[in-house]
Amino acid sequence: MQVNNKVSALLLGFFIFLGLSSLGYLLGNSALKYKQLDRTVTVKGLSEQEFKADIVIWPIRFVVASNNVEDLYGKIDENNQKIKVFLEKNGIKASEISFASPSINDKTAEQYSNAIKPEYRYSGSQIVTVYSKNIDDVLAVKSKLSELGKQGIVLTGSGYQTQTEYLFTRLNEVKPQMIEEATRKAREVAEKFATDSNSQLGKIKKASQGQFTISSRDKNNPQIKKVRVVSTVEYYLSD
Repeated sequence: MQVNNKVSALLLGFFIFLGLSSLGYLLGNSALKYKQLDRTVTVKGLSEQEFKADIVIWPIRFVVASNNVEDLYGKIDENNQKIKVFLEKNGIKASEISFASPSINDKTAEQYSNAIKPEYRYSGSQIVTVYSKNIDDVLAVKSKLSELGKQGIVLTGSGYQTQTEYLFTRLNEVKPQMIEEATRKAREVAEKFATDSNSQLGKIKKASQGQFTISSRDKNNPQIKKVRVVSTVEYYLSD
């Protein structure tokens, strides 16, 4: 009876040892595989393209002066009409032209009592805005502004109010192809890294798309827009 108990105890101990050994092997092998699976490489892919702006906002500002406020408003109306005729003659549609409210300044109200009396009591300014999708037509007209000067219109081009804006509104149309290009370039970098490190490139672990940025190509060609996006992709690596 005692012999049987000893044999049973030995067999039980053997099987426990065998089970623990197998479990240890499996756990060790799983940890190794997990470690290999956890090897990754993170790369970035850039897509940068140039596009022509599709909307232009062009403010034209002029100033007038007079000692009579009625005469001042008359000059403003006269200049508005001259500018409208000039623009339409050069291919700008009437629907693309808008007129802001004139700004009138009474100089005597701003002078100190002992200040020198200004030559003209009133000064006024007006902004005529062209909002158009015909970029080339507007650029052509801008080069002819001297014609307005020859008609006695005093144009002012300083200040943020007179800065021409060029807008690119077709971003949603170009997003898919640019994201595809950025992702493809990221994969090319990852494949090069894998080759250099004697590894094989696996599946994507994580990917993120950066923000799209739109800027002018240069200060002399603001109508040409540079669109840029960077994609960040993390790939698994294996031996």
